[in-house]
Amino acid sequence: MEESYRCWLQYRFVQDTQRFYQYRKWVSNIVVARETEIINSAARELQDALKSMLNLKPSIWRHPFHQQPFLFLGSYEDINPENHGISASLLNRLDDEGYLLKTVNNQILVIGKTDRGTLYATFHLLRLLQCEQPIDSLEITDSPKNQLRMINQWDNMDGSIERGYSGNSIFFRDNDFVDDLTRVKNYARFLASVGINAISINNVNVWNLETRLITKEFLPKVKEVAEIFKSYAITVFLSINFASPIELGGLSTADPLDRDVQKWWENKAKEIYQYIPDFGGFVVKADSEGRPGPFTYHRSHAEGANVLARALKPYNGKVIWRCFVYNYLQDWRDRSTDRAKAAYDHFGPLDGQFLDNVILQIKNGPMDFQVREPVSPLLGAMKKTNQMIEFQITQEYTGQQIDVCYLVPQWKEVFDFDTYAQGESSTVKSIVNGSLYNCKYSGVAGVSNIGDDVNWTGHALAQANLYGFGRLIWNPDLSTEQITKEWIYLTFGIHQQVVEPIKWILLHSWETYENYTAPLGVGWMVNPNHHYGPNVDGYEYSKWGTYHFADRDGIGVDRTVETGTGYTAQYFSPCSEIYNSLECCPDELLLFFHHVPYSHQLKSGKTVIQHIYDTHFEGVETVKLFIKLWDSLEGKIDNGIFQNVKERLKRQLENAIEWRDQINTYFYRKSGVPDEKNRMIYR
Repeated sequence: MEESYRCWLQYRFVQDTQRFYQYRKWVSNIVVARETEIINSAARELQDALKSMLNLKPSIWRHPFHQQPFLFLGSYEDINPENHGISASLLNRLDDEGYLLKTVNNQILVIGKTDRGTLYATFHLLRLLQCEQPIDSLEITDSPKNQLRMINQWDNMDGSIERGYSGNSIFFRDNDFVDDLTRVKNYARFLASVGINAISINNVNVWNLETRLITKEFLPKVKEVAEIFKSYAITVFLSINFASPIELGGLSTADPLDRDVQKWWENKAKEIYQYIPDFGGFVVKADSEGRPGPFTYHRSHAEGANVLARALKPYNGKVIWRCFVYNYLQDWRDRSTDRAKAAYDHFGPLDGQFLDNVILQIKNGPMDFQVREPVSPLLGAMKKTNQMIEFQITQEYTGQQIDVCYLVPQWKEVFDFDTYAQGESSTVKSIVNGSLYNCKYSGVAGVSNIGDDVNWTGHALAQANLYGFGRLIWNPDLSTEQITKEWIYLTFGIHQQVVEPIKWILLHSWETYENYTAPLGVGWMVNPNHHYGPNVDGYEYSKWGTYHFADRDGIGVDRTVETGTGYTAQYFSPCSEIYNSLECCPDELLLFFHHVPYSHQLKSGKTVIQHIYDTHFEGVETVKLFIKLWDSLEGKIDNGIFQNVKERLKRQLENAIEWRDQINTYFYRKSGVPDEKNRMIYR
C-alpha cells in the first residue's frame, strides 16, 4: 500500500530504541473489557498499528491481570474509578464521546464514557505513539467541543463528484454503489481518527437517480455502507430531493402542507429506519440554484423543513436544511437584491418557527466559499433555531487541489470571530457548539475533498485540510501550529529537516493564494463554471456587469447603509458600524464592503492599486519559494508523494503567473495608474 494512500495513519516503525522498548512494555498485552462493533474496531486498529510500528502482535485478554503491564480498552463502566485514582466528578464531566487516557500502576487505561469515546481515545494514543511521545505517565481527558462533526460528500451516482478534484466517487459507479467497499472502510478509519461522527454520502444537488437512494431498490446498499461507518462511530445521512413525493410517490404535489405529502414522508421515514435503525436523517438543498423547494407552493422554509422533521422525529432523526438560498438570476445592478443578503433575508424572519430536530446549515461566509469573505451575519442571528456552520474542504475557489492552500488558518479565523450576538465574546465557535443559545443540536459540516485517487485528495498536501478540519472542529481552541505539526509528524515523520519546510509552505499557502488571486476581499474573478484560473469579468451569475464594479475611477462593492445595498446592517453592533465605515473596515475586506478610488490609501500606507500590483507579484515569488523548499525534500520523503507535490507546484506557479499578469494588466488598463516599481508584464 502506498504511503500516500495511508494518509496520516502511516504507523511508521519506531526508530528511537528507548521509545520502542517503552512502548512494547505497555502494549504487548491488551485487555478488551467488552465487545461492541466500535470497540472491536478500536482493537483492530491497535493491533494493525502495533504490528507496523513495533513489529508486535499483542496478546488479547478479556480480563485484567497483574503480572505485567497491559493496556486496558473499555468504558468507564468497566472499571472502579476509585481503584485507579479517578474521581467520579472527572468522568461525569465527560460527554458521551469523551475519554480518559491514564497510566496507573501497571496499566494504561484507554477508556471512554461510551464505546465511541474508547475509539477516540485509541486514536489519541496512536497519535502519541506515532509522534514518539512518552506514555508512562499519561493523564489526559478530552471531549469534543462540537456535537455534530460532519462530512458532506457531493458524490453523484454516475461516479462523478461535484467540485471533486481527486478522481471519482468511492461510493458510486455507473449509477449504482461500488462493489468493493474497502476504500469506504478506510475512509471511515481516517474520519474516525480525527473525530468525525456523521456523513452524508451523496450530493446535495439530488437529481433523478439519486432521488431513488431512499427507495427499496438502494436502501439495502445504503445499509451496507451505513454499517461500515457505524462500526467507526459515524452516522450516515442522505441528501434528499424535496420533490420526492412527486418523483417517487406519484403525487401531483410536494406541498408540505398537503396531507398526502405529509403521509408520504411519514411512510418513507418508517421504511428507511426499518433498514437503518440508526439513520441520521436528511440533508436538504431547497429553492436554490434550480432545486425544488417549498417556494413552489408559496410555503416558507420552516414549513418545508418541518414536514420532514415530523416524519423523522419518532426515530430521533434530524433535518439539516441548507441556507444557501438566493436568486441566481437576479439583476446584479439592482442593489436591493445583493446576493450577500439572501440567507439572512430568507431565514432571519423564521427564527423560532423550525421544529427542534431541524438544524440550519449556514455557509461560513455570505457568498460562496471565497478565499476571503466576512463571516455570515446569519450566524448568531437566530436565537431560537438550531444552527451549524458549513466549510468547504474541497478547494473549489482556492486552487482545486492543484494549488496548495491550507485552510485551517481561515477556519480558525472564522471560529474566533466575535459576532456580538449576545454582547462581547459571542464567537462563532460558541454559536455552533450550541452554548451561546443552548441549542439542542448544533455543529460543523465540511464539504469533502476526497475521491478515488491513490492519495485520496489529488494533491498530497491537501490531506492536511481533511485532517485539520476534523481536529479543529473537535476542538476549535487547538492552535493552527499544533494541528499542522501533528499532521506533518503523522504523515512524514518527526525529523525537523522535513517538518520545517512543509510547515512553512502550509502556513503561508492561504495568504499566498489570496495574494495572487483576489485582492482585498473582492473575490469572484475566476473562470465561470469550473472556477479555476483568472477571468476578471467572469462572474457567472451576473449577465449585466462585473461583480467587482471596477471602472476607471475605482473598484469594490458598496454595501453600506447610506449609499449601497445596506448589507452591513445585517451585523450586530459594533461589527455593523466597523464594516460600514470606510475608515474602520479591515483592509482585507475593504472591497467587499466599499467602492473606493484606486488612490485610496490602505492602513498599510499603500494605495489600493499598488497593493493589487504588489501582492500579485509577491504571490508568484512565494510560490517559487515553495518549489525551492519542496525540492530540498527530495530523497527525504516518499518519492511518490514528492513527485506528486512537485508536479502540482509547477502547475501552481503557472497559475500564479497567469493571475499576476492578467489581474495587473487589467487594472493598469482600467485605472491608467502604473506600477510604481515598474514591474508590469502586459498580457
